[in-house]
Amino acid sequence: MNTETESGPRPVDIPSGRSSELPTPAPGDARIQRLSLNQATVKRADLAQAVDGCLRAGVPSIGLWREHVQEAGHERAARMVRDAGLRVSSYCRGGFLTDPALTEQARESNLRAIDEAAALDAATLVLVVGGLPEGERDLRATRDRVARELEYLVPRAADRGVKLGLEPLHPMFCADRAVLSTLGQALDLATWFPTETVGVVVDAYHVWWDPEVYHHIERGGSLGRIASFQVCDWVLPLPEDPLLGRGMVGDGHIDVRSLHRAVQRAGYEGDVEVEIFNADIWAADSDDVIDTMVRRHVQYVH
Repeated sequence: MNTETESGPRPVDIPSGRSSELPTPAPGDARIQRLSLNQATVKRADLAQAVDGCLRAGVPSIGLWREHVQEAGHERAARMVRDAGLRVSSYCRGGFLTDPALTEQARESNLRAIDEAAALDAATLVLVVGGLPEGERDLRATRDRVARELEYLVPRAADRGVKLGLEPLHPMFCADRAVLSTLGQALDLATWFPTETVGVVVDAYHVWWDPEVYHHIERGGSLGRIASFQVCDWVLPLPEDPLLGRGMVGDGHIDVRSLHRAVQRAGYEGDVEVEIFNADIWAADSDDVIDTMVRRHVQYVH
């Protein structure tokens, strides 16, 4: 998508519809060599389309989601990503460990996810730990249950060489998605397990509000626990489903560049993964979305 100016066509940003302030960096640009596309950002694209989009734009890494991999077939998905020369920055997702009525199903699903992440050579298996079981109000007991279930999963992860990334979610998701609400909580839990096997995910959307976030980023770096860094923006007004309230970096209120610099100072050398849940972005052409993502990374993150 382009708009015409006296100097020629200018790219248009998704989903704002505004003319971009920057040209789109070319493949091979050093500023995008740690950039990753999380598949959630182009939810309606299949794996082949997402991989092709990364190659066209010069994005060297991709965060994979289990349903897309399953749709493509696990062996074919691994081959597709490998043949394209892409890194797998993360595999999303495992977790949901908190409901005692679903213990066996959760364990089986998570053990499979660990095996799949290993086969894909994913840098991290992201774990969203789960919310309060129906009728439960005891947060402390539910968090203790997460720790017990991690004890069950960690040996398999260690055996497969997979790092489990505990992702704290914004407190508004505490009841239904994640009883870990701060980076500090996630780090406290991670430190019970080997450094090479359990780390934390720093997701800008979920941690930007926390007055202690920079302290815990520094702490996470000193402990060697930062497994993944994900970015997007916080846009207002929040939609009816707040899960879809993420925006393209630069369209909202998060100082993503400061968070990026903080994780770099803390020693994180992995990819910067763009993960956006947004109905308007999902409805747009995936190539236009990726182009916007690349421009915004240079403008607001790098």
